[in-house]
Amino acid sequence: MTARLALGLCAVLLSPGARAAPDPALLNDKPAFIADLMSQMTLDEKIGQLRLISIGPDMPREKIAGEIAAGRIGGTFNSVVHADNRMMQDAARKSRLRIPLFFAYDVVHGHRTIFPIGLGLASSWDMGAIERAARVSAIEAAADSLDMTFAPMVDISRDPRWGRTSEGFGEDPYLVSRIAQATVKGYQGPSPARADSIMASVKHFALYGAVEGGRDYNVVDMSPLRMYQDYLPPYRAAIDAGAGGVMVALNSINGIPASANTWLLQDLLRKDWGFRGVAVSDHGAITELVRHGVARDGREAARLAIRAGVDMSMADTLYLQELPGLVKSGEVNVAEIDRSVRNVLGAKYDMGLFHDPYLRIGAAVDDPPDLYAEGRMHRADARELARKALVLLENRNQALPLARTAAVALVGPLADSPLDMMGSWSAAGKGQSSITLRQGMEEAMRGKGRLLYARGANVTDDPRVVDYLNFLNWDRKEVFQDPRPPADMIAEAVGLAGQADVIVAAVGESRGMSHESSSRTRLDIPASQRSLLHALKATGKPLVLVLMNGRPLDLQWESANADALLETWYSGTEGGHAIADVLFGDYNPAGKLPISFPRSIGQIPTYYNHPRVGRPFVEGKPGNYTSQYFEEKNGPLYPFGYGLSYTDFTVSDISLSSTRMERGGRLAARATVANIGQRPGETVVQLYLRDETASVVRPVKELRDFRRVSLAPGESRVIQFDIGEEDLKFFNARLEHVAEPGEFEVQIGLDSRAVRSQRFELR
Repeated sequence: MTARLALGLCAVLLSPGARAAPDPALLNDKPAFIADLMSQMTLDEKIGQLRLISIGPDMPREKIAGEIAAGRIGGTFNSVVHADNRMMQDAARKSRLRIPLFFAYDVVHGHRTIFPIGLGLASSWDMGAIERAARVSAIEAAADSLDMTFAPMVDISRDPRWGRTSEGFGEDPYLVSRIAQATVKGYQGPSPARADSIMASVKHFALYGAVEGGRDYNVVDMSPLRMYQDYLPPYRAAIDAGAGGVMVALNSINGIPASANTWLLQDLLRKDWGFRGVAVSDHGAITELVRHGVARDGREAARLAIRAGVDMSMADTLYLQELPGLVKSGEVNVAEIDRSVRNVLGAKYDMGLFHDPYLRIGAAVDDPPDLYAEGRMHRADARELARKALVLLENRNQALPLARTAAVALVGPLADSPLDMMGSWSAAGKGQSSITLRQGMEEAMRGKGRLLYARGANVTDDPRVVDYLNFLNWDRKEVFQDPRPPADMIAEAVGLAGQADVIVAAVGESRGMSHESSSRTRLDIPASQRSLLHALKATGKPLVLVLMNGRPLDLQWESANADALLETWYSGTEGGHAIADVLFGDYNPAGKLPISFPRSIGQIPTYYNHPRVGRPFVEGKPGNYTSQYFEEKNGPLYPFGYGLSYTDFTVSDISLSSTRMERGGRLAARATVANIGQRPGETVVQLYLRDETASVVRPVKELRDFRRVSLAPGESRVIQFDIGEEDLKFFNARLEHVAEPGEFEVQIGLDSRAVRSQRFELR
């Protein structure tokens, strides 16, 4: 045992004025250790463990220390400074039983080094790279004294009006579930008790991405069948991967708020799924039960939440205020309090804090003098994953890659915006660490071509939107607005374009437009930028659009008029380098969309795996009396799984090892993928299945596997997918997970729309 570990044990196990508690011999027996500790806790001390506070300017250090020493705080979030967290842990050591605190934060897509947003991570379709991003995030967060992250965010999103679409991984249950597993593994490593790991708390449980109208915090009304089939699997995947925490959502589900939903938190989460971790409310959610209209006051809200199974109250004082009286009156049983306390203490045990409260805080002499020193950043990892996340949507007449010797006019309000490059929920990332597109292109062209830069437009000139973004973005003083008249800014950009061989326009949304509470009623690029694009198009120069956004946009004009269209999302700390790598051909893009792009907002929801209907629209056939919109072409503008390359790939017909599968059996589906172009490149080969006849309506197709492969020019490779009975299962009307006999169609392709097919029968 190291001296530091021994000191940690003494800090926890020895308490003046009370018997040694618990016996050191119990420390390696989690149930016995926690039971012995709880046997010595007063009711007030137990309730104190259920309180998770937000550290901010309204909580003076002296007040925080006093609350902790009195045993009235179980954990904190939003503090990432060693000295502050050490002070709070020191205060916990002064409490009667010296129960350690844990420190949490929203480490969603990076901590100091910021990786692409969730949609960008998902666009890589590379589970190893995504796991590595989570691992790096954990290493950096743990080095900043953090123990838990409120991530991954695995809400299925099929309405891009929802601002938090940016945080998640798209529309498909299978892909999002795979990413959920990879991120939990990355955050927690071999064990969340390791000094370089943090505990994952999956969110938002449950169905938050299905809010009505895409409006944040709104209601969710959903059939159990759709819930089980489409929306619940990613949460289950994260829990099966070992996530130690769950954040309970703010929305209601079929009339009952998640934070008062006993079926959700007890029957489903704990009894059916076997979850043994800690359930944390979202920010202020217990108080909001009053505004939901299911609790008449704070007392009833606290009773509903604790009985439903919300273990910790985030940024909410109701547990502290109301639970003592509720226990005294008999409205809440001590056993219900004990259940939640056991979960909180169990999470702290799993984080390694009972073995060493300073596991991730360390000693003051070891505090880094510069949290953002280059030696503490992971730029190579960030650049590599950012390149994998870029999706080439259009490339007419080989407009890309660009020649380094060209004269390039770089325009647009997002071309040189380091904060926007990071995207929403950028944790402890700092704008000064980000490489903007302008910086990346300057470095790539140094000593060769010419880069001309003009802002060209503001992100938006709508004063209502600007005021909202200023309010939302608390981490910067203002949303920059160039005070010049819009016509003058456009004229400057057009003048530079006249001197250039090609125009690169960086346009889209500011990061605050794709954020919590940033739902939109329209999906087009803001009018100020559209005016700029129309003027640039009129110059006749080749026009390359670099999109920065956190949701699918309405790109009908852009798709028809741009020579090339590159979706970069918000690509993080190394985004400028990564985008320049692709623009100049140093990296061949291979990203694929994890979410469909509608042609217009009127098409929402547009998702590839929609249920079959009795009158389906069939492309190329008369559309009368079929399921369609008659004003415009049907189907998405860019489908799920879509993405181009600087080379060309083909997929052969499918061969099956058998046209029949017996119960419990397997078969192999093979196709040959070939690179018929002139450049080496990667692509993602995708396997879809279609159940032809079932007891309930099934989707038109469902993703069931994929491979990201790299091929040299002229190289081909046989890709084999093994299909088993488990891949054919679905939830029937009785919510049984079954595979029913009948015919199935196997589809293999490079996106969800362009596929080859073959059939087999499950007997």
